Amino acid sequence: MSDHTSLLREAVRLAQANRVRGGRPFGAVLALGGERIASGVNEIVHSHDPTAHAEMQALRAASRHLGRPRLDGCVVYASGHPCPMCLAAMVMGGVQAVYYAFDNDDAAPYGLSSAAAYAALRLPLAPRPLPLTRVETGVTAQQLYGDAPAGPGAAA
Repeated sequence: MSDHTSLLREAVRLAQANRVRGGRPFGAVLALGGERIASGVNEIVHSHDPTAHAEMQALRAASRHLGRPRLDGCVVYASGHPCPMCLAAMVMGGVQAVYYAFDNDDAAPYGLSSAAAYAALRLPLAPRPLPLTRVETGVTAQQLYGDAPAGPGAAA
């Protein structure tokens, strides 16, 4: 199993555990040089903060850990395709690449797609400002999203 797959599986495990705790099923791991340096889960439900997406939480934790706002050379592993806010933060922070497990089509049946946010901002899902690669983890969208809460702004 590649490092990308194992780090992405960790992000999916975080998402699954967050869902069990009543949070939204999203997790992220941030690595530098193949080594995990930070992680985050979607904390919107518990914090009431609409910016508390898993990727944002991982970016914040990584910046604190590294003691700098730039994350050049870092790679993000996200359980779901990043929303526009998270993608913008990754670009602005210097993230090198993103690997994700589930795309917006996988998340849509559960009300967890960020495609509407991309459309509202008139942003295409491609081309992308940094490499975004989908990687199979052996977990299905049903296993992760299941009966996840749907509704406006449910993604990420």
